[in-house]
Amino acid sequence: MAQRTLSIVKPDAVRKGFTGAILAEIDRGGFGIVAIKKLSISKEQAEGFYAVHKERPFFDGLTTFMSSGPLVLLVLEKDNAIADLRKLMGATNPANAEEGTIRKRFAGSIQENAVHGSDAEDTAAFEIGYWFAGYELI
Repeated sequence: MAQRTLSIVKPDAVRKGFTGAILAEIDRGGFGIVAIKKLSISKEQAEGFYAVHKERPFFDGLTTFMSSGPLVLLVLEKDNAIADLRKLMGATNPANAEEGTIRKRFAGSIQENAVHGSDAEDTAAFEIGYWFAGYELI
């Protein structure tokens, strides 16, 4: 059965004009796009989204970065979507990412790493619900 996951093309990748190329990689990976939208978010919205990391030392920098410019939010669907997207994205640190992954090709640093993807089913459910109303999911 198809699984859903959330992906975000982060502000660094949008700023650098990589959105189309990243979407093409996602399409080549066999993912169906259930929903897509481009938003600029507030620091407060970023803080709510990343609340699980509130006590981590990188929280302020992460939420400042994620609210620094437009981003593209996607709900993706396919069998094994969560694991397959994480493999396609590559390691969080692009220096450690495998050749051919999105982060190896488009990310500049561990913070400005081009894309986000849900890491588990419960996380995906929360993340999709955070950004998309049910009626937006085709």
